[in-house]
Amino acid sequence: MSRLAYLGPEGTFTEEALRILEPSAERLPCATVPAALNAVRSGEADGAVVPLENSLEGAITTTLDEFAWGEPLLINAELLLPVQFSLLARPDTELVHIKRVYTHPAAITQCRAFVARELPDAVVVSAPSTAAAAQEVALPGSPYDAAIAARIAGEHYGLVELAANIGDRSDTVTRFVRVSRPGPLPAPTGTDRTTLVVFLADDHPGALLEMLTEFSVRGVNLTRIESRPTGDGIGRYFFHFDFEGHVADARVGEAISGLHRICGEVRFLGSYARADKVAPQIKRGTTDPDFAEAGDWLSKIRAGRV
Repeated sequence: MSRLAYLGPEGTFTEEALRILEPSAERLPCATVPAALNAVRSGEADGAVVPLENSLEGAITTTLDEFAWGEPLLINAELLLPVQFSLLARPDTELVHIKRVYTHPAAITQCRAFVARELPDAVVVSAPSTAAAAQEVALPGSPYDAAIAARIAGEHYGLVELAANIGDRSDTVTRFVRVSRPGPLPAPTGTDRTTLVVFLADDHPGALLEMLTEFSVRGVNLTRIESRPTGDGIGRYFFHFDFEGHVADARVGEAISGLHRICGEVRFLGSYARADKVAPQIKRGTTDPDFAEAGDWLSKIRAGRV
Protein backbone atom coordinates (compact mmCIF):
# COMPACT_ATOMS: atom_id res chain seq x y z
CA MET A 1 0.00 0.00 0.00
CA SER A 2 1.38 3.40 -0.97
CA ARG A 3 1.50 6.33 1.42
CA LEU A 4 0.44 9.68 -0.01
CA ALA A 5 0.90 13.08 1.61
CA TYR A 6 -1.66 15.84 1.05
CA LEU A 7 -2.65 19.31 2.20
CA GLY A 8 -4.44 18.62 5.46
CA PRO A 9 -5.89 18.33 7.96
CA GLU A 10 -8.65 15.80 7.27
CA GLY A 11 -11.55 17.21 5.31
CA THR A 12 -9.76 19.27 2.64
CA PHE A 13 -10.65 19.18 -1.04
CA THR A 14 -7.16 17.75 -1.52
CA GLU A 15 -8.05 14.75 0.64
CA GLU A 16 -11.16 14.26 -1.50
CA ALA A 17 -8.99 14.33 -4.63
CA LEU A 18 -6.56 11.83 -3.09
CA ARG A 19 -9.41 9.44 -2.25
CA ILE A 20 -10.49 9.49 -5.91
CA LEU A 21 -6.99 9.18 -7.39
CA GLU A 22 -5.87 6.36 -5.09
CA PRO A 23 -8.64 5.11 -2.78
CA SER A 24 -6.53 2.43 -1.07
CA ALA A 25 -3.56 4.66 -0.21
CA GLU A 26 -2.55 5.45 3.35
CA ARG A 27 -3.11 9.18 3.84
CA LEU A 28 -0.59 11.53 5.47
CA PRO A 29 -2.07 15.00 6.16
CA CYS A 30 0.42 17.90 6.07
CA ALA A 31 0.04 21.50 7.17
CA THR A 32 1.15 23.06 3.86
CA VAL A 33 1.79 22.20 0.22
CA PRO A 34 5.59 22.49 0.72
CA ALA A 35 5.36 20.13 3.69
CA ALA A 36 3.46 17.57 1.61
CA LEU A 37 6.02 17.73 -1.21
CA ASN A 38 8.94 17.59 1.21
CA ALA A 39 7.46 14.43 2.72
CA VAL A 40 7.92 12.85 -0.71
CA ARG A 41 11.44 14.21 -1.14
CA SER A 42 12.50 12.85 2.26
CA GLY A 43 10.96 9.42 1.65
CA GLU A 44 8.38 9.82 4.41
CA ALA A 45 5.69 9.42 1.72
CA ASP A 46 5.66 7.59 -1.61
CA GLY A 47 3.89 10.48 -3.30
CA ALA A 48 1.69 13.50 -2.71
CA VAL A 49 -1.50 15.05 -4.03
CA VAL A 50 -1.49 18.85 -4.27
CA PRO A 51 -3.64 21.52 -5.98
CA LEU A 52 -2.14 23.09 -9.11
CA GLU A 53 -4.75 25.44 -10.55
CA ASN A 54 -8.34 26.59 -10.20
CA SER A 55 -10.70 27.43 -13.05
CA LEU A 56 -11.74 30.68 -11.36
CA GLU A 57 -8.61 31.93 -9.59
CA GLY A 58 -5.88 30.44 -11.77
CA ALA A 59 -2.61 28.90 -10.62
CA ILE A 60 -1.77 27.87 -7.06
CA THR A 61 1.47 29.82 -6.88
CA THR A 62 2.84 27.98 -3.84
CA THR A 63 2.71 24.73 -5.80
CA LEU A 64 4.28 26.31 -8.90
CA ASP A 65 7.18 27.69 -6.90
CA GLU A 66 7.78 24.41 -5.08
CA PHE A 67 8.08 22.59 -8.40
CA ALA A 68 10.50 25.22 -9.68
CA TRP A 69 12.83 25.57 -6.70
CA GLY A 70 12.58 22.38 -4.63
CA GLU A 71 14.32 19.07 -5.31
CA PRO A 72 12.86 17.60 -8.54
CA LEU A 73 9.58 15.72 -8.44
CA LEU A 74 7.50 14.24 -11.26
CA ILE A 75 3.77 14.57 -11.90
CA ASN A 76 2.27 11.18 -12.80
CA ALA A 77 -1.49 11.82 -12.70
CA GLU A 78 -4.04 14.62 -12.55
CA LEU A 79 -7.67 15.04 -11.48
CA LEU A 80 -10.27 17.74 -12.18
CA LEU A 81 -12.44 18.09 -9.06
CA PRO A 82 -15.61 20.21 -8.92
CA VAL A 83 -15.34 22.50 -5.89
CA GLN A 84 -18.42 23.41 -3.85
CA PHE A 85 -18.11 25.42 -0.65
CA SER A 86 -20.39 25.31 2.38
CA LEU A 87 -20.81 27.67 5.32
CA LEU A 88 -20.22 25.54 8.42
CA ALA A 89 -20.81 26.40 12.07
CA ARG A 90 -21.31 24.85 15.48
CA PRO A 91 -24.80 23.46 16.20
CA ASP A 92 -27.44 26.08 17.11
CA THR A 93 -25.57 28.86 15.28
CA GLU A 94 -27.63 31.16 13.05
CA LEU A 95 -26.50 33.50 10.29
CA VAL A 96 -27.18 36.57 12.46
CA HIS A 97 -24.69 35.24 15.04
CA ILE A 98 -21.77 35.09 12.60
CA LYS A 99 -19.29 37.94 13.03
CA ARG A 100 -15.96 36.18 12.26
CA VAL A 101 -15.48 33.69 9.42
CA TYR A 102 -12.38 31.55 8.99
CA THR A 103 -11.32 30.02 5.65
CA HIS A 104 -8.53 29.58 3.10
CA PRO A 105 -7.71 32.62 0.89
CA ALA A 106 -8.84 30.77 -2.24
CA ALA A 107 -12.26 30.21 -0.68
CA ILE A 108 -12.47 33.88 0.30
CA THR A 109 -12.04 34.97 -3.30
CA GLN A 110 -14.46 32.36 -4.62
CA CYS A 111 -17.26 33.19 -2.17
CA ARG A 112 -17.14 37.00 -2.20
CA ALA A 113 -20.70 37.50 -3.42
CA PHE A 114 -22.24 35.25 -0.76
CA VAL A 115 -20.28 36.89 2.06
CA ALA A 116 -21.15 40.39 0.85
CA ARG A 117 -24.83 39.52 0.52
CA GLU A 118 -25.44 37.30 3.56
CA LEU A 119 -22.68 38.34 5.98
CA PRO A 120 -21.98 42.01 5.19
CA ASP A 121 -20.75 42.81 8.70
CA ALA A 122 -18.59 39.71 9.17
CA VAL A 123 -14.80 39.77 9.26
CA VAL A 124 -13.22 37.04 7.12
CA VAL A 125 -9.83 35.72 8.29
CA SER A 126 -7.36 33.61 6.28
CA ALA A 127 -6.66 30.02 7.35
CA PRO A 128 -3.97 27.51 6.22
CA SER A 129 -6.69 25.38 4.60
CA THR A 130 -10.47 25.11 4.52
CA ALA A 131 -10.34 21.99 6.69
CA ALA A 132 -8.06 23.71 9.22
CA ALA A 133 -10.68 26.45 9.38
CA ALA A 134 -13.44 23.94 10.12
CA GLN A 135 -11.26 22.22 12.70
CA GLU A 136 -10.64 25.54 14.48
CA VAL A 137 -14.31 26.57 14.44
CA ALA A 138 -15.25 23.26 16.05
CA LEU A 139 -13.02 23.89 19.09
CA PRO A 140 -14.69 25.09 22.30
CA GLY A 141 -14.01 28.78 22.77
CA SER A 142 -12.96 29.33 19.17
CA PRO A 143 -12.81 33.04 18.23
CA TYR A 144 -14.48 32.18 14.91
CA ASP A 145 -18.20 31.69 14.40
CA ALA A 146 -18.16 29.87 11.06
CA ALA A 147 -15.91 28.33 8.42
CA ILE A 148 -16.15 28.17 4.66
CA ALA A 149 -15.08 24.67 3.69
CA ALA A 150 -16.07 21.44 1.98
CA ARG A 151 -19.12 19.65 3.33
CA ILE A 152 -16.88 16.69 4.21
CA ALA A 153 -15.03 18.94 6.68
CA GLY A 154 -18.26 19.55 8.57
CA GLU A 155 -18.78 15.80 8.81
CA HIS A 156 -15.24 15.33 10.14
CA TYR A 157 -15.50 18.02 12.82
CA GLY A 158 -19.14 17.96 13.89
CA LEU A 159 -20.26 21.22 12.28
CA VAL A 160 -23.64 21.90 10.71
CA GLU A 161 -24.13 23.25 7.21
CA LEU A 162 -25.85 26.65 7.29
CA ALA A 163 -25.61 27.18 3.52
CA ALA A 164 -24.51 24.95 0.65
CA ASN A 165 -22.81 25.67 -2.69
CA ILE A 166 -22.04 29.27 -1.77
CA GLY A 167 -19.33 29.84 -4.39
CA ASP A 168 -19.75 32.67 -6.86
CA ARG A 169 -19.61 30.11 -9.69
CA SER A 170 -21.29 26.71 -9.52
CA ASP A 171 -18.98 25.23 -12.18
CA THR A 172 -15.66 25.91 -10.43
CA VAL A 173 -13.09 23.13 -10.84
CA THR A 174 -9.69 22.63 -9.22
CA ARG A 175 -6.96 20.63 -10.92
CA PHE A 176 -4.99 18.37 -8.58
CA VAL A 177 -1.83 16.45 -9.43
CA ARG A 178 -0.21 13.38 -7.92
CA VAL A 179 3.57 13.57 -7.72
CA SER A 180 6.39 11.20 -6.82
CA ARG A 181 10.15 11.10 -6.76
CA PRO A 182 11.83 10.82 -10.20
CA GLY A 183 11.42 7.40 -11.79
CA PRO A 184 9.85 5.64 -14.78
CA LEU A 185 7.24 7.73 -16.60
CA PRO A 186 3.65 6.65 -17.26
CA ALA A 187 3.31 5.15 -20.74
CA PRO A 188 1.80 7.36 -23.47
CA THR A 189 -1.98 7.10 -23.76
CA GLY A 190 -2.65 9.34 -26.76
CA THR A 191 -4.35 11.90 -24.48
CA ASP A 192 -1.38 13.13 -22.49
CA ARG A 193 -0.07 16.35 -21.00
CA THR A 194 3.53 17.41 -20.32
CA THR A 195 4.64 20.03 -17.80
CA LEU A 196 7.88 22.05 -17.74
CA VAL A 197 9.51 24.88 -15.83
CA VAL A 198 11.73 27.04 -18.05
CA PHE A 199 14.27 29.70 -17.05
CA LEU A 200 15.57 32.23 -19.59
CA ALA A 201 19.30 32.25 -20.30
CA ASP A 202 19.11 36.06 -20.43
CA ASP A 203 16.45 38.73 -20.78
CA HIS A 204 16.39 40.14 -24.32
CA PRO A 205 13.78 41.27 -26.87
CA GLY A 206 11.92 38.27 -28.28
CA ALA A 207 13.03 35.81 -25.58
CA LEU A 208 9.48 34.61 -24.87
CA LEU A 209 8.71 34.42 -28.60
CA GLU A 210 11.77 32.22 -29.10
CA MET A 211 10.46 29.76 -26.51
CA LEU A 212 6.96 29.74 -27.97
CA THR A 213 8.35 29.17 -31.46
CA GLU A 214 9.91 25.88 -30.30
CA PHE A 215 6.37 24.65 -29.63
CA SER A 216 4.67 26.29 -32.60
CA VAL A 217 6.92 25.00 -35.38
CA ARG A 218 6.43 21.44 -34.16
CA GLY A 219 2.66 21.67 -33.79
CA VAL A 220 2.68 21.37 -29.98
CA ASN A 221 -0.39 23.02 -28.42
CA LEU A 222 0.06 24.87 -25.11
CA THR A 223 -2.72 24.42 -22.55
CA ARG A 224 -1.26 26.70 -19.84
CA ILE A 225 1.53 29.24 -19.49
CA GLU A 226 2.34 31.05 -16.23
CA SER A 227 5.09 33.51 -15.41
CA ARG A 228 6.56 33.66 -11.90
CA PRO A 229 9.19 36.04 -10.46
CA THR A 230 12.67 34.62 -9.99
CA GLY A 231 13.30 36.83 -6.95
CA ASP A 232 16.31 38.43 -8.65
CA GLY A 233 14.63 41.80 -9.11
CA ILE A 234 11.64 43.43 -10.78
CA GLY A 235 10.99 42.13 -14.28
CA ARG A 236 12.84 38.81 -13.85
CA TYR A 237 10.59 35.81 -14.49
CA PHE A 238 10.60 32.10 -15.18
CA PHE A 239 7.79 30.19 -16.90
CA HIS A 240 5.56 27.18 -16.32
CA PHE A 241 4.25 25.39 -19.42
CA ASP A 242 1.59 22.71 -19.83
CA PHE A 243 1.13 21.33 -23.32
CA GLU A 244 -0.45 18.47 -25.19
CA GLY A 245 1.50 15.29 -25.79
CA HIS A 246 3.99 12.95 -24.11
CA VAL A 247 7.76 13.30 -24.01
CA ALA A 248 7.88 10.03 -25.94
CA ASP A 249 6.19 11.78 -28.89
CA ALA A 250 8.73 13.00 -31.44
CA ARG A 251 7.23 16.49 -31.71
CA VAL A 252 7.29 16.93 -27.91
CA GLY A 253 10.82 15.58 -27.52
CA GLU A 254 12.04 17.88 -30.29
CA ALA A 255 10.37 20.90 -28.67
CA ILE A 256 11.90 20.16 -25.27
CA SER A 257 15.32 19.65 -26.86
CA GLY A 258 14.94 22.99 -28.63
CA LEU A 259 14.16 24.74 -25.35
CA HIS A 260 17.17 23.10 -23.72
CA ARG A 261 19.41 24.59 -26.43
CA ILE A 262 18.23 28.19 -26.02
CA CYS A 263 17.19 28.47 -22.34
CA GLY A 264 19.15 28.73 -19.13
CA GLU A 265 17.42 25.75 -17.51
CA VAL A 266 14.56 23.44 -18.40
CA ARG A 267 13.05 21.40 -15.58
CA PHE A 268 10.92 18.47 -16.77
CA LEU A 269 7.95 17.90 -14.43
CA GLY A 270 6.36 14.90 -16.11
CA SER A 271 4.22 13.48 -18.92
CA TYR A 272 0.94 11.93 -17.79
CA ALA A 273 -2.62 11.18 -18.90
CA ARG A 274 -4.98 14.16 -19.11
CA ALA A 275 -7.94 13.96 -16.78
CA ASP A 276 -10.31 15.23 -19.48
CA LYS A 277 -8.99 12.67 -22.03
CA VAL A 278 -8.83 15.29 -24.80
CA ALA A 279 -6.70 14.07 -27.71
CA PRO A 280 -4.42 16.56 -29.49
CA GLN A 281 -5.05 17.63 -33.06
CA ILE A 282 -1.76 16.71 -34.72
CA LYS A 283 -1.10 18.78 -37.82
CA ARG A 284 0.50 17.49 -40.99
CA GLY A 285 4.25 16.96 -40.76
CA THR A 286 4.44 16.56 -36.97
CA THR A 287 3.53 12.88 -36.42
CA ASP A 288 6.16 10.42 -35.22
CA PRO A 289 6.40 8.82 -38.71
CA ASP A 290 6.89 12.30 -40.21
CA PHE A 291 9.84 12.97 -37.93
CA ALA A 292 11.29 9.50 -38.62
CA GLU A 293 11.00 9.93 -42.38
CA ALA A 294 12.63 13.36 -42.21
CA GLY A 295 15.49 11.92 -40.15
CA ASP A 296 16.05 9.12 -42.69
CA TRP A 297 16.02 11.65 -45.53
CA LEU A 298 18.61 13.83 -43.78
CA SER A 299 20.83 10.79 -43.14
CA LYS A 300 20.81 10.01 -46.85
CA ILE A 301 21.72 13.60 -47.69
CA ARG A 302 24.64 13.52 -45.24
CA ALA A 303 25.81 10.25 -46.76
CA GLY A 304 25.83 11.81 -50.22
CA ARG A 305 22.87 9.81 -51.50
CA VAL A 306 20.88 12.62 -53.11
